[in-house]
Amino acid sequence: MCGIAGLARNVTSSPCPIPVLESLAAALHHRGPDGAHIRRESGADLVHTRLSIIDLAGGDQPLSNHAATLVANGELYNDPLIRQSLGPSAFKTGSDCESALALFTREGAEYPRHLRGMYAIALHDTGMGEVLLSRDPFGIKPLYVAQTSHGLAFASEPAALLKAGLVARELCPTAREALLQLRFIPGENTIFPGIRRVLPGETLRVTSRGITSRLRLPALPTTHTSDLLPGLQGTAMESRALALIDAALMDSVSAHERADVPFGLFLSGGIDSACVLTAMSRLKRASPEPAAPLRTWTATFDAGGAANEAEAASALARAAGAEHETLMVTRDMVWRHLPEIVACMDDPAADYAIIPTWFLARRAAQEVRVILSGEGGDELFCGYGRYRAATRPWWAGRKRPWRRGVFDGLDILRADRPGADTDWRAGITAAEHAAAHAPTPLARVQAVDVAEWLPNDLLLKLDRCLMAHGLEGRTPLLDPVVADIARRLPDSLRVRNGQGKWLLRRWLAQYAPAARPFAPKQGFTVPIGTWIAQDSQRLGELVARQACIAEIAHPERVRTLFKAADRTREGAAAWSLLFYALWHRTHMQACPFAGDVFETLADRL
Repeated sequence: MCGIAGLARNVTSSPCPIPVLESLAAALHHRGPDGAHIRRESGADLVHTRLSIIDLAGGDQPLSNHAATLVANGELYNDPLIRQSLGPSAFKTGSDCESALALFTREGAEYPRHLRGMYAIALHDTGMGEVLLSRDPFGIKPLYVAQTSHGLAFASEPAALLKAGLVARELCPTAREALLQLRFIPGENTIFPGIRRVLPGETLRVTSRGITSRLRLPALPTTHTSDLLPGLQGTAMESRALALIDAALMDSVSAHERADVPFGLFLSGGIDSACVLTAMSRLKRASPEPAAPLRTWTATFDAGGAANEAEAASALARAAGAEHETLMVTRDMVWRHLPEIVACMDDPAADYAIIPTWFLARRAAQEVRVILSGEGGDELFCGYGRYRAATRPWWAGRKRPWRRGVFDGLDILRADRPGADTDWRAGITAAEHAAAHAPTPLARVQAVDVAEWLPNDLLLKLDRCLMAHGLEGRTPLLDPVVADIARRLPDSLRVRNGQGKWLLRRWLAQYAPAARPFAPKQGFTVPIGTWIAQDSQRLGELVARQACIAEIAHPERVRTLFKAADRTREGAAAWSLLFYALWHRTHMQACPFAGDVFETLADRL
């Protein structure tokens, strides 16, 4: 994994000042601690910081040929096939990212259609004097753009654009409303008015004047395709579907294991990571070559009664022959490091799962350079309760997903706050309209989640928490081979007997019965509300006194809210305010964190 940045500018204009480019590189050092390179060309400036995963000796970027220069962040899993199709003369290195450069010379701006992987790519077309910016269809890898006085700037993280002085530290109240109510910000716009996301699957054609054209590859096309299981019913249909998903999972995990460095797995004890571990274990047993032992990590918590699946994960790891470690995350650990954890979420998502993810990444980075995880299984195979609700007949009532905000009915927020008159649900509504052509109600809910929740919360969280420790994250379930099967499954193989992910459960029952795939879900809930309630007096007072909180909420009601944080809704709201207060200090006030959560919030009051 790497960091990329740069500018598209007019060929007659002067290059961007070197200190600005060096500042971009410095801001992305954590994404690529193994080296940094800057290239100034006629019409473009390119910055790359490298985390060496494949071709450790020869894979430095930028990569160039007669047609273009490229910097990339990601992994291209079909690189061996692309090399085979184009021939060895098209390549100078062993870097998987060079296959994108070689494809561009043949396909032009359509080259991403032939990529299988996770990527954010900036490619300077030296002949046309343009820059192409491309992002993978699921949005696994991030990419942001901003129009500046030097030209159109791009970077892997908004923080790089801010720290380089290319964009002012301003806040969009409309985006803040979405963050508070949804805990993530949907759509193209970020919380910084001058910075926008390249959308998942987009390829932007860019000049110094801005974006001149857009192409987009969908993650889950809703157009009709050939039937996956033609003419099959009952057990015959299920058996054929199992064979197809088995081949897809094994192929995907095998591709995602390709690396020249050690790798491991985050194991939650749930269905998704259990599927990845099962495939990894089968591949290891089938390999004729000796292989390093599988390494797995799970988080658990010190709060009494906190739901977690640590015991189930340990049992599954033992059955798979993995070297497993359970990491205890305590309240003291969280308060000590929370300012640092929140600081890595420059594009804010107030998902409390950032806490265990950050601690697991810190521990795993001591042993490996690549982590596989189960993100995407719920969205592709329908694991959430809202999917089960979508399968109900219309007369049984179908509740609209994302219909209720975190603060609805709590009377905490000020009615006169900036942004109060905006529709915080507008981004979700737009995604619902875009998904209207999906064939079933279940597929429509799924399409909304894949378009918004997945890239702007779950994958953003994974990227930032792992990259904070120079660790690459890979998601084998979010693979085109797997997704093509998943999107064409009938609803009966997604949700059955009140359980989602039916086909994955059947697959696990066949290949890893120790996973107990049909057992009731134990859950994986970070006990943040319990921890906040235990320190409610100090935290409530400190959060209420922040200027950014007083602008949007009634301070006395914030104090009361924190005292009730051991209740589910109040705990979620208290966490959102705590997250926002810490985030605002780092990314709007540009204040370095000054110790633990209490010291940081008390600093400069």
